[in-house]
Amino acid sequence: MAVQGVYNDNLLLTPLPHRETYGFWLSPGAEFGGTTERLEVSGRAAADFVSYYGGQDSSFTNIHLPVTARYKTEKDQFAFTGGFVRDNTLMGELLTTGVVLQFTQRNQWNVYPSWSRNVTEKLSVQSSVQFVDTTYENGVRLSLVDYQLLGGTGGVSYQVTERDLVQVVGSYAGFRTTNAPSPFRANFPGLNVVLNHAFTETVSGSVYGGPRFVTTTSAVGGGSVTTHDTVWLFGANVAKKFDNGSVQATVARDIVPSGFGLLIQTDRASVSGSYKISERLTASLDTAGFITSSPTKSAIGASFPETRFVNITPKIGWQFMEWWKVELSYTFRWRDVDTFSDPATSNGTVLMLTYYPPKLTVSQ
Repeated sequence: MAVQGVYNDNLLLTPLPHRETYGFWLSPGAEFGGTTERLEVSGRAAADFVSYYGGQDSSFTNIHLPVTARYKTEKDQFAFTGGFVRDNTLMGELLTTGVVLQFTQRNQWNVYPSWSRNVTEKLSVQSSVQFVDTTYENGVRLSLVDYQLLGGTGGVSYQVTERDLVQVVGSYAGFRTTNAPSPFRANFPGLNVVLNHAFTETVSGSVYGGPRFVTTTSAVGGGSVTTHDTVWLFGANVAKKFDNGSVQATVARDIVPSGFGLLIQTDRASVSGSYKISERLTASLDTAGFITSSPTKSAIGASFPETRFVNITPKIGWQFMEWWKVELSYTFRWRDVDTFSDPATSNGTVLMLTYYPPKLTVSQ
């Protein structure tokens, strides 16, 4: 159970005149899990009862119902990840895409089954399927578009050495809007090569890259417009573990769906880390920067304006009793769009008190 108070001087990151916003969150939740010799199942049921006052008067309820399951045999592993999430666009989409949508609630179903098999001690094959269904509350009135994403991957992994792993993965994804006045469809098959390397026991990293062949079809007037583009996606990350903390840096380019009813390209750089100051005191820092644009020459008959977004969040947490923890965080956000005359900034603070009840364990 968590209770948090929120303050933000520009919640919607608008360059227009605005007022300060105050908020109150009540967040109950429960986690569950079970294991046998071959089967592992875990999940979570949580909710956020949120009220905002001042510049953004609104009340809403978030719901989080993720589920994970894994079944292992001597050579095969079957896995499932998915569930239902009801959140708001500022929490669910802004930190994924760097794009600010109209402030409303998003409902998303996600189904992700996968299978892998060890062919030899070093060689394995993997495949997966993903289905995403996303809807927005009052979406049509707010110019937000519901969409579906269906895709799959298949590939091989080879353990070159104890420290080096190479993967070659083929992928396909199909995107379509479901309630847009002008329907939009896209598909983007591609190929990705991944190299994972363990430099030491505490330092690891990976690099990947490959092309995506993007085809989009937009309804214009009584006909349609189709575009074909090749977009190169890439990324790299490095992680370091310390005795009392860890740090990770990532750069990546990706193509993701958006509530605008089209695909967008995100170039993202982030650095995050945490440090255990003492047995009860922990500090962390999360930073991320985005450059968001259209991956295709045209989308729904118009160009998507380039967006730049920066998010910086330092946090400190104090576990003052065995089952009680208090956290204080500050967030600075900066947003600039080609259509803005001046960038928009926001400053926010969150004070959260959390109670972690003791775990209940049953064994047979």
